[in-house]
Amino acid sequence: MSNHLDPSPHPLNIQTIQEIDNLDLPIMQKHHVRILAHCLQILKNINSDNIIKNKNKNTLREWCDNQSRKFDDKKFSDLFYAQLESTSKKLNIFSRRIGKSIHDLEIDDLVTLVENARNPSN
Repeated sequence: MSNHLDPSPHPLNIQTIQEIDNLDLPIMQKHHVRILAHCLQILKNINSDNIIKNKNKNTLREWCDNQSRKFDDKKFSDLFYAQLESTSKKLNIFSRRIGKSIHDLEIDDLVTLVENARNPSN
């Protein structure tokens, strides 16, 4: 049984990083796509095991607390959790808007999200 709370040293593989680096986007948009891809992979990893069925448990909060133990820094956990929770909401809203599950989002979808954020009229 895997532990969904164990930290993954590199949520993004080298192929994904290279795919993002090869996009025809300005550097800031590539960075935004990379951050979204990193958060998306963390969210997928946390939810992939589906071990904890108890709705009262917040696995994202628990995962962030586990990460912060490396630094013995509760403020890090709180900030990390706030950022991941915000990104999760953004990705969920976007995925529903395009008719996909958050787990089915791909790099092209994240590019669309970043481009739409820059040009909201799209």
